[in-house]
Amino acid sequence: MEANIRVFMLMAALTALVMVLGWMLGGGGGAVLALLIAGGMNFFAYWNSDKMVLRQQGAVELSPNQGAELYALTADLARRADMPMPKLYLLPTEQPNAFATGRNPENAAVAVTQGLLRMLNRDEIAGVIAHELAHIKHRDTLTMTVTATMAGAIAMMGNMMLFAGGRDGRGGGIGAILAMILAPLAAAMVQMAISRTREYEADATGAAICGQPRALASALQRISAAAGRSVNVPAEKNPAAAAMFIINPLHALRADRLFATHPPTEERIARLMALEGRAAPVRPTTSSRIPRAGRNDPWSRG
Repeated sequence: MEANIRVFMLMAALTALVMVLGWMLGGGGGAVLALLIAGGMNFFAYWNSDKMVLRQQGAVELSPNQGAELYALTADLARRADMPMPKLYLLPTEQPNAFATGRNPENAAVAVTQGLLRMLNRDEIAGVIAHELAHIKHRDTLTMTVTATMAGAIAMMGNMMLFAGGRDGRGGGIGAILAMILAPLAAAMVQMAISRTREYEADATGAAICGQPRALASALQRISAAAGRSVNVPAEKNPAAAAMFIINPLHALRADRLFATHPPTEERIARLMALEGRAAPVRPTTSSRIPRAGRNDPWSRG
């Protein structure tokens, strides 16, 4: 509840910042127009953001026959979470990682990388999938889409201030320059704060869904270590999607906490280990690892 209140307040701050910039550009009418433009951008993102990000990341949709065991594992976790089965996608990169997208639980997708299936065991993969299902269940994918869209609108309006701010007395030239620099900076800080808050919640809910906090903690540790020494090419080309992944995929980017897209991995692991012993054990499985893509596996064919 406290996290939800914090997210609401941060999104209200983004909305207020949009209206302030609109007012600086065009008075009361400009504030209303800015709010309408941001709303239109959010409407477009609501319907199209999942398709856009999956296409940008080079995701390939998996059929039940192509990923039978992964499908069975995800379906079981979705039942435990009391939510619909999402679509599954494979990302053609060897960096272990995953993300969820979609406007609601009925229209959602979970994407995992080839590296995740190769490097993690079954329990760890279950923890990662459960984490992504938690994002879907909490509608974090929609929240992050809205915040990213509004942050983009603020950055655009901040640039417009350089040309319009000095002509009508609302801030003058210096005010315009400050708005151009500080407004996008503030928007990025709010966006990252929301992202960090949602990761903690998804970790806790994901641990409850899969029943093994330790497995999710182990997965986070292994993914974080691999992300620091490998390159996720699609993510490097489209860094705006970095906040969607379970661990920041940008191996070259190590921002401080104020601008970090994710909480420190060590803190996430510590919180998960504090939950150990309070979660119900996951049912026994027949295999400790999801099969790798092999010569006869459809995943390995272009």
